[in-house]
Amino acid sequence: MLTELIVAAEEGEAVNPLLPAWYDIVYSIIPFALVLLLFWKVVLPRMQRTLDERAAKIEGGIAQAESAQAEAKAALEEYNKLLAEGRAEAAKIREQARVDGGAILAELKEQASAEAARITATAQQQIEAERQAALVSLRAEVGSLALDLASGVIGESLADDKKATALVDRFLADLETSEKAAK
Repeated sequence: MLTELIVAAEEGEAVNPLLPAWYDIVYSIIPFALVLLLFWKVVLPRMQRTLDERAAKIEGGIAQAESAQAEAKAALEEYNKLLAEGRAEAAKIREQARVDGGAILAELKEQASAEAARITATAQQQIEAERQAALVSLRAEVGSLALDLASGVIGESLADDKKATALVDRFLADLETSEKAAK
C-alpha cells in the first residue's frame, strides 16, 4: 500500500488516507451482508425463541404463584372459619358443662338436704321413742317408789290396791301439767 501511495502521489492525484478504496468497500460489504443475513436468519430467531420461552416460563410461574396464593388465601379463610366455629362450639360446650354442673350440684344439695331431713326425722323419732320409754320406766319406778314410801309412812302394804295406782297416775299427770305450764 505504501507503493500505491507513492505512485498516486507522483501522478498527482490527491489521495485521502481516511477514505478506503472502492474495492475495499465492496469486499467489506459482502462479508458484512453475509454475517448480517446469518445473524438475521439463524441467531436472531433462536434468541427470540429463547426469550419467548423465558417469558412464557415467567408468566406461567407468575400465574402459578397467583393461583397458589389464591389457594393459600382460600385455605386461610377456611381455617379461620373453622377456627371460629371451633371456638364457638367450645364456648357452647363450656356453657353447657357449667349449666350441667350447676344442675348436678343443685341435685346433690337437694339429695343431701333430703338425707339430712330424713336423718333428723329418724333421730327425732328415736329420741321421742326413748323419751316415751324413759317416761314409762320412770312412771313405773316413781309409782313403785311412791307406793313403797307411802306404805312405809302408813305402815300398810299398798302394792295391790288399784286405788293406790290410780292415785300415783293422777299425781304424775298433775306433775306433768305443772311442768308444762312452767315452760
